[in-house]
Amino acid sequence: MTNASTTPTVFDVQRIRADFPLLTRSVHGKPLVYLDNANTSQKPESVIEAVNAHYREHNANVARAVHQLGEEATAAYEGARDKLARFINAPSRNELILTSGTTQSVNLVAYSYALPRLQPGDSILTTVMEHHANIVPWQLVAARSGATVKAAPIDERGELIVEKYIEMLTPDVKLACVTHVSNVLGTVNPVREIARECKKRGIALLVDGSQAVPHRPVDVQALGCDFYAITGHKMLGPTGTGALWARREHLEAMPPFFGGGEMIREVRFSGTTFAAPPHKFEAGTPNIAGFVGLAAAIDYYESVGFAAIHAWEQNLLAYVTERLREIPGLRIFGEAAEKEPVISFLLEGAQASDMATLLDLQGVAVRSGHHCAHPLMQFYGVPATLRASLAFYNTREEIDAFIVALLKVRKLLM
Repeated sequence: MTNASTTPTVFDVQRIRADFPLLTRSVHGKPLVYLDNANTSQKPESVIEAVNAHYREHNANVARAVHQLGEEATAAYEGARDKLARFINAPSRNELILTSGTTQSVNLVAYSYALPRLQPGDSILTTVMEHHANIVPWQLVAARSGATVKAAPIDERGELIVEKYIEMLTPDVKLACVTHVSNVLGTVNPVREIARECKKRGIALLVDGSQAVPHRPVDVQALGCDFYAITGHKMLGPTGTGALWARREHLEAMPPFFGGGEMIREVRFSGTTFAAPPHKFEAGTPNIAGFVGLAAAIDYYESVGFAAIHAWEQNLLAYVTERLREIPGLRIFGEAAEKEPVISFLLEGAQASDMATLLDLQGVAVRSGHHCAHPLMQFYGVPATLRASLAFYNTREEIDAFIVALLKVRKLLM
């Protein structure tokens, strides 16, 4: 974590903020301080305009028409696949399935990869810190197959006990899962090490990358996993966008999850032959404009650069952590050695929902609740927390405003 007293000098955050129209809003008569980026990120003007321009100038369905508009829409949609593939260094664009987000991506793997392989006595390994999207689909297919779901433990700092995870990679495990970055704690998990251990045992590994891709460069080839899931709306893109990267050999062996148009080669009542991956898994009309916007979001990330983004966000994380520690009776959940800019906390004796409501009246947007991570809340013995999650367009001044608002809330509730 960057020292809180050292501020990057080359990062022009005010210029960047000018690209995000919503950041100029007021809420309840107060300037908006948006600290709910792990829930969804704000969108730069270039993304908004890309979506707008698509509907104004290029709107047509993809892969269904030879007229000019159809060709333009198809080129833009497939161009987004190309950009996403390069963005995560996928070996081939044909290994990237465009989905509505990580939830659909994980369900696709659950029903198309895991379910056909699972038998009674088999298991799927996940962790205590996972989002429900990386727990519930495995429970559903386990219930249908007679398999079980196991969860590797974490410690009080919010770090995965890696040796225990590796120890739990027993012969009954047919699929292993782990989040790259915890959506509640910000913990960065050692995916490469886990992938190496899985490979030694012939176990496929799925990684939930939803909270990683907005903050750091991701190279799926270097990570060594088998599946990597992405959510677009957390990385400056429109809602209803995302992707699943999967190794070619898995995609070729997996049956389709959805049936309908576009994913077929030929349909007869005697039987259907399916298109090659990735289109085999992309039935129906996709969110074309959304992926046009996601391509623009990738362009924006690349124009800023992840080195600059990481340095600025780590500085903000160190600063907000330092300021929160000054508040009496405040408990921080998760203080891993390597974190992305997500921090969960509670004030002693206060309800998370009450705090979030009062903060909102001061113009500060944070998330309250279980954050789709019930098992993690159970581990810490709390029903809910508040979560402040930062992005590279946030500032120290916003953190100061957040702390002032939080102290006012503390005074009201104590």
